[in-house]
Amino acid sequence: MTEIKKWQTLNSRFVVDNQWCRVRQDKVKLPNETIVDDYFVHVRPDIALVLPITPDKQIVFVQQYRHGAGEILLELPAGTFDPNTEDSLNAARRELREETGYVAQTLTPLAILYDNPVKNTNRIHLYAAHNVTLGGKQQLDDTEAIEVVLIPIAEVKSKIISGEICVCGSIAALFLGLDLLFTSDVG
Repeated sequence: MTEIKKWQTLNSRFVVDNQWCRVRQDKVKLPNETIVDDYFVHVRPDIALVLPITPDKQIVFVQQYRHGAGEILLELPAGTFDPNTEDSLNAARRELREETGYVAQTLTPLAILYDNPVKNTNRIHLYAAHNVTLGGKQQLDDTEAIEVVLIPIAEVKSKIISGEICVCGSIAALFLGLDLLFTSDVG
């Protein structure tokens, strides 16, 4: 069996470094001594994502245009945060309120996952929020146009299978919350 070893970073420099996009070019030495001088890494902020469950057993989704995919997608509320100024729990609570107008009294951590560890640095912090209630209006950024969509828990799995729900972080949170979603104990 081959022993897996980390790559050695010989040099790094940012080839794109602005507010919206940071791309780092690394020169790395592989364990087999091969040098790769153009390994590009997208340096991205962490994301807080919420699986919001209403008292009447519906999931609060957001639907919005995602330019990278060129599609209008149905997903769970989420957003980036800076861990130097905000923790993931508060970011999750904030994103839920801003994107949907819903508020949560209690958030339960589900997992911390890497988004795309091949080329991206960020992680997704997943939370479940029980008994969310509408607490105000959306507070959207200038680039956001978000429709709030409530879907009964019983319909979620078929929407994943049909491809209507197809964003990885959302699907991970939904499946990690299966015991919450598909049992009679939700509440």
